[in-house]
Amino acid sequence: MNASSDAIERAATVRRIAAGAGAVRVAIAAADASVATYDALAASFARGDLATWGFDETYARKASDPRAILLGARSVICVAIPYARFVAERAKSGDAPLRGRVSNYAWSSDYHHYVRALLDRIARALDVDAGASVTRVVCDTAPIAERAFAFAAGLGWIGKHTNLIAPGIGSFVFLGEIVTTLELASDEPLKKSCGSCTRCVVACPTGALRGDYTIDATRCISDLTQRTDAIPRALRPLVGDWLWGCDLCGLACPPTRNARTAIDPAFAPKNASVAAPALLELLALRSSTYKRVYRGTAMGWRGAAILRRNAAVVLGNMLDRATVPALTTSLTHDPHALVRGHVAWALGRIGSPAAARALARAATLEGDASVREEIAAARIAWR
Repeated sequence: MNASSDAIERAATVRRIAAGAGAVRVAIAAADASVATYDALAASFARGDLATWGFDETYARKASDPRAILLGARSVICVAIPYARFVAERAKSGDAPLRGRVSNYAWSSDYHHYVRALLDRIARALDVDAGASVTRVVCDTAPIAERAFAFAAGLGWIGKHTNLIAPGIGSFVFLGEIVTTLELASDEPLKKSCGSCTRCVVACPTGALRGDYTIDATRCISDLTQRTDAIPRALRPLVGDWLWGCDLCGLACPPTRNARTAIDPAFAPKNASVAAPALLELLALRSSTYKRVYRGTAMGWRGAAILRRNAAVVLGNMLDRATVPALTTSLTHDPHALVRGHVAWALGRIGSPAAARALARAATLEGDASVREEIAAARIAWR
């Protein structure tokens, strides 16, 4: 159905306001419930692809229908903001030994604040122009299948790594949405795909990407470093040196590697401690340093104990016997059983005589059953 002249004019107004607010790309989709999106989400949840997050059929139903967010919704305004800073800048702070890698998106202050503020500026202008409240901003604050609606709006296409790829920008983009009761002329989906390219699939060390545009997120390093329970032992070695998140599939993606869009300085690394944290310092991270350095970033929302757990896994993968004293101290003194359990695994993986002695002592002192189990498994693995 052809859009009315009013809908076309309002869409042009949206683009003008969005550009003035700082949006790099904006596109518009109809706020219709998407059966295809519901079916894809429901199938993914049924397979257990997102089991870490506890999503279910109810979430799939809400996420596929913007009218569950705003009664009377007619349009979804989709915004993309590039954030990637590539290998040359990463190397400045990441070449030192015993440092972990952090995904691009978490290098700066928490992007949610930036994206939310940008969306709020656009929404307020639209409300003022309409003389009423006609918008609802979404920035990880309500269930919406943002990649599906961004694809429907023509903002980009979905890659085999399951992320949106925006032409000229790539897949390292933040997405945000404004659901509105305004009728806006919708854009058309792009007629693009990844074709025969499987570079992202090959680059994934855990086999999370299936190559059919689906992902087992429970195997994804980004998911593993954010979960609040134990990282499965079989997957810990595959985490490598990724302390938080993972960029490997994006770095392997040709449209992403070839993107040369200017990046807002707001997404520059806060400092070397955030872009490439020193692992031994992080292993001993306590509340005051966590609040000062990490809490305001996108990797701070899970808390200090999760960062210490992740540091233990990365140290275990580095196999450096010089780290055994620090790991031994953490094994006996860290207040969180989750951290101590992963430290025990790291000591078992390093496997030096000093590590073996530390595990033997801890086996007689540890009071938590889950940690004792990790210690026992680590001692068996080392032998």
